[in-house]
Amino acid sequence: MMNLKRILSAAFVLAVSISGLQAQTIISKSPHSDAHKRLLANQAKTKDQIKLVEQNTFIDLIDDIEPELDIYTEGWNSKRVNPFKEADVPYSMEIDVRGYFMPCPGKVTSHYGYRAKFGRMHKGIDLAIHSNDTIYAAFDGKVRLTAYERKGYGNYVIIRHPNGLETVYGHLNKAIVKPEQVVKAGQPIALGGSTGRSTGPHLHFETRYMGYAINPAAIFDFANQTTHTDTYTFTKSTYTQARNYAPSRNLAQNEKENPYKQGKSTRSTYTVKRGDTLSSIARSYGMSATTLRKINNLANSDKIRSGQVLKLR
Repeated sequence: MMNLKRILSAAFVLAVSISGLQAQTIISKSPHSDAHKRLLANQAKTKDQIKLVEQNTFIDLIDDIEPELDIYTEGWNSKRVNPFKEADVPYSMEIDVRGYFMPCPGKVTSHYGYRAKFGRMHKGIDLAIHSNDTIYAAFDGKVRLTAYERKGYGNYVIIRHPNGLETVYGHLNKAIVKPEQVVKAGQPIALGGSTGRSTGPHLHFETRYMGYAINPAAIFDFANQTTHTDTYTFTKSTYTQARNYAPSRNLAQNEKENPYKQGKSTRSTYTVKRGDTLSSIARSYGMSATTLRKINNLANSDKIRSGQVLKLR
């Protein structure tokens, strides 16, 4: 009987002890959780404050990043005039052309368009200069390439701009800027000349959007040394067309005889001739081979043949 009492007494003490332990654990859990939550909250506030400081510091430094770095990505290290992929070019894009500077004050001597004499597109505009006249950057930007091409541009400079454009300056006597150099609109970049495939001093000037050679006369009013509007809307169907508000006395003498402009305004089909390729026909009418295939429901593997009639619209 005494042993039973001792056993029951010991069991009661043990039960009380366990109960007290459980109570202690439960009681201490809540304050610990609250403290943990406060610690996490304080850490979150600290991180937010650090992020805010970093953000403010970055904002303070934005003025020193000129122009923005994200435009110097695709094809930046390419040695090609067109380093872009057709698949990445949007159908339409509004381009801010404020903050411009005319590359030179000369009048237009040769317009953009197809040249029947040479059987190729003239993808820019030629501006009259004297040898060693100063050539200026058309917009703020960074020099992507300075190079020499004996049978084409001669000495040339390509600048990429924050508005998405690239400008090309050809037939130069000498470039006075270097690749990776940041330039401002109106900054001297070269001395004009007659190098490469040229018959006399002039500036060959191109305006390109992701490789598409836009008609410079769609952006600039060369006769009045200004831009037509503050923005230019690039589309794949209209980028070859000029917006010509200049007085007729300032136009190139052969503008009315430009077969490209006549073809663009009147022709809707083309009959394939011997020796033609899809690419050469597309270039003749200011479009890509991809666009011409799409218009005619042609696959990449389809061949064209002499006498075949292709749609141009």
